[in-house]
Amino acid sequence: MRRISYLEAMAETAGRLANGGVFLNVGGEQPNTMTIGWGWMGPCWRRNVFVVLVRPQRHTHDLLKQAGEFTISVPTRAPLREQLAFAGTKSGRDVDKFSGHGLTAVPAQRVNAPIIAECGLHFECRTLMVQEMTGETLAQEVLQYAYPERDFHTMFFGEIVDCYRTDD
Repeated sequence: MRRISYLEAMAETAGRLANGGVFLNVGGEQPNTMTIGWGWMGPCWRRNVFVVLVRPQRHTHDLLKQAGEFTISVPTRAPLREQLAFAGTKSGRDVDKFSGHGLTAVPAQRVNAPIIAECGLHFECRTLMVQEMTGETLAQEVLQYAYPERDFHTMFFGEIVDCYRTDD
């Protein structure tokens, strides 16, 4: 494991978010993962922050609210397309996404959420703020494209407390 600055990981992570997604992981009695393709990171409140967007109907949404921390695992060694597709289309309410699906949950360094062993870049985050979106101030073209059903995301602002590579 090699600790790195989140700035060093930013471009690679943004590229994966836009092209296939990354894994958002939450701990608890039954750890869960889901695929996300939207998010961003940068300085906020004098802290390094990773913001993830999760719709309230997703199983992970309530787990994130309860846990108050999460990890992001970025595929680096292999694209993990099948695993990303599976984690993004199946619900943790119905299936253990780790058991028998090509994903191995291993303990993170500083938070109580797993990282995915098959990924080589990881962020560990503690939730600083939870903000529910509304369409009131959203640009009309984004509203029509992303929210035709008005099923807005909740934004989870997580302070990046650790960032490291396991693929070296």
